[in-house]
Amino acid sequence: MKVEGWLFLGCGVFFAGADIVYWYVSLDPTGTAALALAVGLALLTGFYLLFTGRRLPVRPEDDEEGEIAQGTGEIGFFSPHSWWPLWVALAGAVTAVGAAVGWWLVLIGVLLLVMTTIGFVFEYYRGHFAH
Repeated sequence: MKVEGWLFLGCGVFFAGADIVYWYVSLDPTGTAALALAVGLALLTGFYLLFTGRRLPVRPEDDEEGEIAQGTGEIGFFSPHSWWPLWVALAGAVTAVGAAVGWWLVLIGVLLLVMTTIGFVFEYYRGHFAH
């Protein structure tokens, strides 16, 4: 995770420089604040990756002398097919449309969003694909 951490820290430094130049040239408080938040986000993510990377074993990607064969094997579990993301997205759309139409639709959308999110999270705890 060393490469990713330094990449994010570099982005944070770049955003800090861009923020200073932007503030000096435009005197716009909104854009300056947005860039300052981007600096904080990039630095926080970079620090977290470097801090966590020290506690984990060295990955094949971080090994200077690494071979391609070191990266073989199971990476993780990926869902082969799932309809739940579609239903979560539709429930989120109903919630977003409810903000324009009326609060009653927002409440229905939030209820649908909670139900579909629970279904998505617990998809592999029951039925044919249960672990």
